[in-house]
Amino acid sequence: MTSKLLSISIIASSVLLSVATLAEEITLDPIVVGADFREKKLSETTTSLTVVGEEELYDKASHSFEEVVGQVPNVNFSSGASRAHYIQIRGIGERSQFTTPINPSVGISIDGIDFSQSALGVTLFDTKHIEVLKGPQGTMFGANGMAGVVNIQSNEPSEAFEGHIEATVGNYNTQAYGVALGGTLIEDTLEARVSIYQNSSDGTMENSFLKRDDTQNIDELTAKLQLRWYASDNHVIDFNFIHLDVDNGYDAFTFDNSRTSHADEVGTDAQLTNAFAIKSNYQINNGMHLISKLSHSQSDVTYSYDEDWSYVGEFDESLYPYSSFDEYLRDRTQTDIDVRLVSDTEGRIFSSTTDWTIGAYYKDYSEDLTRNYTYLDTPFTADYKTINKAIYGQLDSMITDKLTLVSGLRIEAWDAEYRDSDSVAIDTDEVLVGGKFGINYQETPDRLYYTYLSKGYKPGGVNADNSLSPKAKEYQTENLWNLELGMNSNHLDNTLINRLNVFYGKRKDQQVKSSVVTERSDGSTSFVDYLANAAESTYYGIESQIDWYPNERLHIFSSIGLLKSTFDEYKDPNPSAIDVTDRTPAQSPEYQYNIGFDVTLWDGWIFKSNVEGKGSYYFSNRHNEESDAYALINSSLEYTNGSWSAVMWVRNIADTEYQTRGFGSFGNNPSNGYATELYTQQGSPRTVGLTLSYDF
Repeated sequence: MTSKLLSISIIASSVLLSVATLAEEITLDPIVVGADFREKKLSETTTSLTVVGEEELYDKASHSFEEVVGQVPNVNFSSGASRAHYIQIRGIGERSQFTTPINPSVGISIDGIDFSQSALGVTLFDTKHIEVLKGPQGTMFGANGMAGVVNIQSNEPSEAFEGHIEATVGNYNTQAYGVALGGTLIEDTLEARVSIYQNSSDGTMENSFLKRDDTQNIDELTAKLQLRWYASDNHVIDFNFIHLDVDNGYDAFTFDNSRTSHADEVGTDAQLTNAFAIKSNYQINNGMHLISKLSHSQSDVTYSYDEDWSYVGEFDESLYPYSSFDEYLRDRTQTDIDVRLVSDTEGRIFSSTTDWTIGAYYKDYSEDLTRNYTYLDTPFTADYKTINKAIYGQLDSMITDKLTLVSGLRIEAWDAEYRDSDSVAIDTDEVLVGGKFGINYQETPDRLYYTYLSKGYKPGGVNADNSLSPKAKEYQTENLWNLELGMNSNHLDNTLINRLNVFYGKRKDQQVKSSVVTERSDGSTSFVDYLANAAESTYYGIESQIDWYPNERLHIFSSIGLLKSTFDEYKDPNPSAIDVTDRTPAQSPEYQYNIGFDVTLWDGWIFKSNVEGKGSYYFSNRHNEESDAYALINSSLEYTNGSWSAVMWVRNIADTEYQTRGFGSFGNNPSNGYATELYTQQGSPRTVGLTLSYDF
């Protein structure tokens, strides 16, 4: 019923907007995105793409990356930490990581540096925009882009000297300070931009045993350096460096799902990253240019928690209480090299009708794990290494002046090596193939139609626990076929912008995370999580984005996603697992929406408000526990006077309770005999604050 009501709402909104009074023409397409091999205006892109612009990011300056992208149609996230580490697009994506190494379904890139494995370090200060590409990105991004890609672009160096200073204060002792400076270092030769941002908060949890209100604290430092060197008239080299120091607390779960913890050992959710990228753009001649990219990152990641959620002595010994602490220390290193030749107008082939791209890619990734756990006699260690080698290409053939045929192909060799202290040694190698075939039809300058069939893939891997059977130690590649049909259109003298797409996808040999749950002699619960090719599923849906500017003062927007996803087949290798055939996979809400407006009240005063909502979804494929559907109301009031601005903001005005992670089908509370029940992590309550900034 909800899906039908939202579908009717989309149609009704389109009808109402189409008959609105004509307004003065407004320029509405300044955003240039890199969603394909050639930069394009947003209205010219022929993929399911949402762009979160700089104004939207500034209005949410104190809020996290996952909360921002979580407002995009059919994009969800799961927490289970200080902040969410994992993004799901159209219900596809990881939810957690413990011992087993994972290969991401959703790619995350910051200024050309791969952060798919380390999303905790994504912060948004001095960000130009975020591009969210939905559906398989097999040609351009390969193994990390089966479900989609989140591409984050920072503000770039500029010729003129400019700067931005910002300070935020809010409840829960929120304090954030940032500065960004950019300009010319050597005239006509070298430009630079540097930014630094510190964000801190006590968090929204209290610990009654430790008598602290900061055990779920936020402490995040981000520093960026960008250099642009005009080496010659036809050669530009960009250098980006990122330093991230995240040292957050983790104390999120309680027996009664409240915000008051009893844990006696505070967990840690930390990441220390140093990364750089070098990009060379060399214009070989009038017909082609060569783009070369090299990036390298090194991250030390700590994830730990009090497993029993209590303190020693809280329960009588007759209830069989236990006390344990679990810690995962990961050292991740990654190097990426990407080289591609891209044609220009004079380099088109086949009678000057076809643009072309050809490239090669190499990735070297390693992850070293040390697990310190109360129930282990000695630390568990593991080494996981992968090598990716790929070649790819794409042709954009203009059949007529309005009709373009797009065909892309990527062939990727994947080699993986796993070793651990339990004497498990597994080597795997495979060849993966993805791509895209589609048609774009530019009916008028204001209306573009597109349809394409794309294939993405997610490599197989290794399950780490030695208690699993030899057959369960490995799982195979998952493949995703996706069909997309969309339209980009402008109406009413460019005051009404509409992006609409429908999609259908089929997942083959679907990798599903499950676990074996056993009870120890002391009453505690042991989990062995693993991945298996347990399922096949189908999904389909619709995504609509509308921006309407009825006059120069008012902007109305809506962003709506509908998703229907179903397991067609499910065969978990664990005989005790429930059969979820014909059920919706985890993290797949049937609807999401973000509807709001911003209005200029008086000169310099802007009021913004929106409501974001999400339907209920299953927390896991292992049990039947679900989240609650919710709607959050947010507002802000901005005043600008010359170079100064002040924003008063409130998020979740109604203080609505909602969940960002859930664990079910196990018991952890000695006082009720370890009865099976649902444990959840709560989303952010009402937060209020003030952001002051100065631009020059």
